[in-house]
Amino acid sequence: MTGYRLSQVARDDIISILIWTHERFGEEARQRCEVLITTALRDASSRTGDVGPTTRPEWEDDVFIWHVVASRTHAPGRNVGRPRHFLICRFAGEVLVVGRVLHDAMDAPRHVDPGQSWE
Repeated sequence: MTGYRLSQVARDDIISILIWTHERFGEEARQRCEVLITTALRDASSRTGDVGPTTRPEWEDDVFIWHVVASRTHAPGRNVGRPRHFLICRFAGEVLVVGRVLHDAMDAPRHVDPGQSWE
């Protein structure tokens, strides 16, 4: 399995998602969401899942989206009812770098500058 690294913004995104999920749906839902995001990170880094990555024509060729729903059947425990988040990724050598984790209702190009450093 290839490793992965989260940008600080992606870490902040995940924290916000988990806080919102906990406040809205409770601790059990937050735990399911956390397991699904972790599974999606692993799947995206090894390119395994029910569907593959999606590229966007307005971004560089190496930037892709991995929707967490692609990892739903790989996540242990109960499923998240309607997964709505996606990872915005690219590889730096063998390491998957995640620049953002966004809700699928968000307009990704407005929230990501793929040419910017993802540290």
